[in-house]
Amino acid sequence: MKTTLRLLALAVLVTFTACKNDTKEHTPETVEVTSGDEVTQENSKKPTIGEVAFNDPKMAVVFREYLGLKDALVGSNPAKAGASASRLMTAFANIGVEDNVLKAAQNVLDAKNIEEQRTAFVAVTTEVEAMLKGEIASGTVYKQYCPMAFNNTGASWLSASSDIMNPYFGDKMLRCGRVEAKIE
Repeated sequence: MKTTLRLLALAVLVTFTACKNDTKEHTPETVEVTSGDEVTQENSKKPTIGEVAFNDPKMAVVFREYLGLKDALVGSNPAKAGASASRLMTAFANIGVEDNVLKAAQNVLDAKNIEEQRTAFVAVTTEVEAMLKGEIASGTVYKQYCPMAFNNTGASWLSASSDIMNPYFGDKMLRCGRVEAKIE
């Protein structure tokens, strides 16, 4: 019995420390995007989100709404995630995407709980990543990866910041992940 309890305690300890962030003193800069935020224009007249400028203002809106969805999942807020998915679908429709892209966002909207929304978010990330190619005028979008998501199969997401804010675990393992690639 003692051995079982020790193994259970060890498993819990490993789970909570596996993706520990070594810079506890560092308070990461986060980019919070809500539906009220406007796409800003730099001197170069390129639409920007944070430090990322886009060639097409419609793509800037898509990325803004994607970040809103990601942030709702980070906050473990299923109602906000559903509303963000709805706005993302509108942004997708305005830019003119194929049905499979709309369906990816629709799956987040139709999900019954936060875990289903997080599962559907994987396809949304894949679609938005493909859309970003050739659309970034300046700045960097960070492709981030959590190896522990979905029972250690792993999953990626996109961010305007290099700081890790994990949408697949929320506050359970907020800092679990790494920057896997930069899209410039």
